[in-house]
Amino acid sequence: MCQSEGVEQHSKEASMGQVSTVGLDLAKSIFQAHGADASGDVVFRKKLGRGRLLAFFAGLPPCVVAMEACAGAHHWGRELTRQGHTVRLIPPIYVKPFVKRQKNDMADAEAICEAAQRPSMRFVPLKQEEQQASSVVFRARDLLVRQRTQTINALRGHRRVRLDRSQGRAARRSADRARRGPGRGASTRSPNHSSGPGFDLANARPADRCARRRDRFSRPA
Repeated sequence: MCQSEGVEQHSKEASMGQVSTVGLDLAKSIFQAHGADASGDVVFRKKLGRGRLLAFFAGLPPCVVAMEACAGAHHWGRELTRQGHTVRLIPPIYVKPFVKRQKNDMADAEAICEAAQRPSMRFVPLKQEEQQASSVVFRARDLLVRQRTQTINALRGHRRVRLDRSQGRAARRSADRARRGPGRGASTRSPNHSSGPGFDLANARPADRCARRRDRFSRPA
């Protein structure tokens, strides 16, 4: 095994011209490429910066370039298609079973390459810029509709809580009035009224009862 310009070649007979499938693991700045020939043997493993990605694939013969399907994969897929490569986008859930060891960029690129060589693998169609723009508009509108629904439901919930509290206070006041009875309400009767013939001493206010007792004991014998 030898190293040439950062490319690890794993066979004396293997060369860059024999590569048939490249698994590309996308990232923000450093991409990982894994090349294999038609029989599945490793041709190279290479780390690529964002600025060197297109230049590297421009030097390769037309081959199959596989990536996990995402928004950025459609952009790079269009660029690689212009260079004559065949782009295959694979759903990430279909790539996961092919990861042989701990998850890292090198293992992910190898798993993508192996998954792309499966004859029964399902791929995602490559989207054009207009299709992605329409999808952005649709997703933005769907987000606004969900946020509006959340706001309406929150306002309804706050209003219901306020009504329940108001109704609860009114119900408590009614219960207090019923428990106090008709003679214990907020009456404005004067003490002189307490000496009438129909006075109820049991349900009278304390002031009325005191006035009644004073009248009774102050009467001449």
